[in-house]
Amino acid sequence: MYYIQETDKPNVWSKQFNIIKQKEDKIILPIGGEKISQKKAEKLAQKTKKMLQKSTCHKVILSKKMKNQEDYKNYLYTYGLDIVEGKWLWEVLSAQVLEYVVKKKKMKKQEIQISILVNEMSENLLANIKQIVREYKRVNIVTNHIKRFQKIEEQILEKEGIMITVGNNKRKSLSKSNIILNVDYPTELINQYNIYEEAVIIHLRKNVKINQKRFNGMSIHDYEISFTSFEEFDFDKNNLYHQKDIYESQIYQKQPFESIQRKIKTDKVRIKYLKGNQLEW
Repeated sequence: MYYIQETDKPNVWSKQFNIIKQKEDKIILPIGGEKISQKKAEKLAQKTKKMLQKSTCHKVILSKKMKNQEDYKNYLYTYGLDIVEGKWLWEVLSAQVLEYVVKKKKMKKQEIQISILVNEMSENLLANIKQIVREYKRVNIVTNHIKRFQKIEEQILEKEGIMITVGNNKRKSLSKSNIILNVDYPTELINQYNIYEEAVIIHLRKNVKINQKRFNGMSIHDYEISFTSFEEFDFDKNNLYHQKDIYESQIYQKQPFESIQRKIKTDKVRIKYLKGNQLEW
């Protein structure tokens, strides 16, 4: 794993010739917080790629400021680098995210209607859905693949004894949902539905924009966490990196969901804030 960050005071020589420095697992670029040109982004990305070719690791974490350098990020993706952005962990934590929203909004669980928009199910998401239906009795799955998800509905009813509904009515499915967990619906698809105007919508896999004029709720697409410290990350005393990225990079993702949840509990992972159309919340 490599950590890519800006430097506090890049000198003129380093900036002019795009000189990249490496200190153990940190790659330091000759820029401050300024927006760089596409040409410079390409040169820095090429040099980053060349530096990483010496290693078998192609996974990197970008500092908060480097995440805003979109051209640089896009070039890294083009070169086949894997940028950790907390998306896998975001999906794993979906039940905890719902709990955070409920507490923030001071909702009563027995009065909440939750809709989950999903076309492609992962094992982690299925485990989370089972956890969600135990706590919230009114849960809908909205999907274009009704037959496939009806089998999941039957499985949950048989094993958990809890009824959920599966459907795809664009006029009714989301019209009364207080919380909408959007797993993989893109902008053009979700905006075809009649959405409850005060809903809290949590987008797990895509950054989605709600275009409906009457929508006055919350559209959430990002988050941050806190957790018990790893000694090896003491270098981040200036808080240059997102904690969600650091934590995700330390988890073996192919282990069983129950093992992942035990680790999350042991490490005291907490949602620090959610981020969306109303900034940090």
